[in-house]
Amino acid sequence: MMQYFHWYLPADGSLWQQVAAEAESLAEAGFTALWLPPATKGQGGAGDVGYGIYDLYDLGEFDQKGSVRTKYGSREEYLAAIAAAQASGIQVYADVVLNHKAGADATERVTAVRVARDDRSREIGGDVDIAAWTRFDFPGRGDAHSDFKWRWFHFDGVDWAQDLGESSIFKFRGAGKAWDWQVDTENRNYDYLMFADIDLDHPDVVAELELWGEWYLEETGVDGFRLDAVKHIRYGFFPAWLDHLRELSGRELFTVAEFWSYDVGKLHGYLAATGDTLSLFDAPLHLNFHRASGGGGDYDMRQLLAGTLTKERPELAVTLVDNHDTQPCQALASPVADWFKPLAYAVILLRREGYPNVFYADYYGAEYDDCAAVRLRSHKAVIDLLLDARRRYAWGPQLDYFDHPDLIGWTRQGDAEHPEAMAVLVTDGPGGAKWMDTGRAATEFRDLTGSFTNPVRTNSFGWGEFPVEGGSMSVWVGRAPEREPGEVTLVCSEGHTHWGQNVFAVGEIPELGEWDPERAVPLSPDAYPTWQASVELPEGRAFEWKCLKKGDGEVVWQRGANNRYPGSGVRASGSF
Repeated sequence: MMQYFHWYLPADGSLWQQVAAEAESLAEAGFTALWLPPATKGQGGAGDVGYGIYDLYDLGEFDQKGSVRTKYGSREEYLAAIAAAQASGIQVYADVVLNHKAGADATERVTAVRVARDDRSREIGGDVDIAAWTRFDFPGRGDAHSDFKWRWFHFDGVDWAQDLGESSIFKFRGAGKAWDWQVDTENRNYDYLMFADIDLDHPDVVAELELWGEWYLEETGVDGFRLDAVKHIRYGFFPAWLDHLRELSGRELFTVAEFWSYDVGKLHGYLAATGDTLSLFDAPLHLNFHRASGGGGDYDMRQLLAGTLTKERPELAVTLVDNHDTQPCQALASPVADWFKPLAYAVILLRREGYPNVFYADYYGAEYDDCAAVRLRSHKAVIDLLLDARRRYAWGPQLDYFDHPDLIGWTRQGDAEHPEAMAVLVTDGPGGAKWMDTGRAATEFRDLTGSFTNPVRTNSFGWGEFPVEGGSMSVWVGRAPEREPGEVTLVCSEGHTHWGQNVFAVGEIPELGEWDPERAVPLSPDAYPTWQASVELPEGRAFEWKCLKKGDGEVVWQRGANNRYPGSGVRASGSF
């Protein structure tokens, strides 16, 4: 997917038009989904990035907060952008902000108590009566789409007392008023984040937000959601909200949530608490990229995936290099250095783990002046190259070589529909070469990046020595030479045997005995302890198989996962 915005886009109302104009070319480049910014009216009107939510029902349709359109365009342009993307085969994920509301229409008198910013469980002083910005009447919209009006009891707290002219965190008093307990433990309790904090325990609020979700799906036809600031929201809210919308719509509604923590244990905790109903952005992986890019070549590349969701829960990890919060001038600024971004994108785009997300500013570049004069270089050319490699070569089994502090690599061995193999190398050091198993014997590989013009040829066992330049990455691809249809060499390495014992191949297809050891295919020990044999197998069919040892009535199976034959090429490997 692509995060199709960054924080400092010009507020000229052109983004929705840009989406519609570029949808087809984005699909051709290899993008299959767009995460679009919040489309609802913010307190800053046409200048609001979208996270200072004012009216969830105003998609750029009503004259509110000084404008009809949002920063990105009008309601009609938003709907046209979604339609154009979907017509090009691209899904659209809406950015949903339900933690808070901002820009209230009037104040209300509320009894509250101050709490410490660094310990939200610690109250300071006694109760105070304050004028809080909590009344939302939406005079520009009236009752169109919804007649629900927000009042103080729909919130838990605010950060401004109008009559006192004081900026503090004020927790409301009253029946049912307390911070939710099942939230992130930073600051002891991180329920409160900003503005008027929505009380997601209030039954009227929960019912209204379910109705809004129904309306939004019907109005826009989006394919899923990106959920903002979930670490501050009662963990049980979104699973119920999503279950309701999925059941009602009969759609999958892919959803990724922003739980921005570098502690992978907290990400595991949130996934467990929400029953694996959604995916999470892999913030720890971003942090590793950031640190590696600033390590001066001293970062231990073997640890690039350590402590990440990508390594520990890859099926629920959305991988990223940077985003709108980590870009320069933001409160969470931790940008990945430009020189390292091609390396980081190779990791998220060419490996099998995770759902990769490309950042708009990395693809198109960005220029803005806020905290400083910022100039972010476009990496479109290299990202397009990697997207094409992902689509054509990032298939089948993956072998990792994270065995050197400066130079790491992996191979992808293809499948029945994608017979080419790929070898990828990434280094933050001086460069070098690495021996890797491609599963393609006697095959010529060429570097897609153009860093090397001479090919690498693998040996009879499919191994090759692949080079990479310093501080760079290379992507080597090759296709096995033609053989007689169906002829495949099955190889079992580390097949150490005792007298009377031999090595066989057994698998799920009839030609390999359908997992029956008595019908397994014998292999030759001519290259002992490597055993191999060429056999005739169904052309173009993928299957699973294993090595086994037989002798003296004993059967010893290869440990670990089954070997997978991709259905093309000439060689399939297993090891005891």
